[in-house]
Amino acid sequence: MVTLEELAQSLIVLIRLGCVCRFLYGMVRLSGADEEASKYKKRTRNVVLFYVLAESIWQVKEILFFYYR
Repeated sequence: MVTLEELAQSLIVLIRLGCVCRFLYGMVRLSGADEEASKYKKRTRNVVLFYVLAESIWQVKEILFFYYR
């Protein structure tokens, strides 16, 4: 049986993999497209911002669970 903690861990892994893939895709497109560079810079910055926020949310969740257990 899959527990809630295992589902949360798999979601974290999917978020990390998705962010890495999207970041690499943005960097590849950025190196090849001169006229669309600003668009891909913004998208890459948004991916990094999303990753930082997603990791922060998971860390706050862990801190709260540790504190109230």
